[in-house]
Amino acid sequence: MGNSQTKIRVLIAKAGLDGHDRGAKVVARALRDAGMEVIYTGLRQTPEMITEAALQEDVQVVGLSILSGAHMTLVPKVIKMLQKQGLTDVKLFLGGIIPDEDKSELTKLGVDGIFGPGTSTQLIIEDIRKACQ
Repeated sequence: MGNSQTKIRVLIAKAGLDGHDRGAKVVARALRDAGMEVIYTGLRQTPEMITEAALQEDVQVVGLSILSGAHMTLVPKVIKMLQKQGLTDVKLFLGGIIPDEDKSELTKLGVDGIFGPGTSTQLIIEDIRKACQ
């Protein structure tokens, strides 16, 4: 597997007010171990902060971790902000507890992948690589 292409740069962000970031840290570590460059923004990020970081860090992927149930508010805001900044080719992945009825809506809005609790990190890595090809 010749990996001559540049490393995939991923921003992992905890959106909103929930204070649990163990899952986000596990995913960040797995992506790093898989050879990706990972920028972890920490807790309580606003859509504005996430977009600004994505812009500054020149990432191909934004991974949002939302456990607070506010995904239907936060995700559309992040998508709008990314578009406003011209980051339309940035892939957006979502991790957290997302009810099935919200998943299709979020996919329509432009979310590239949604991972629930217990998703294997290998699957997340493969999905991100596929999206960035």
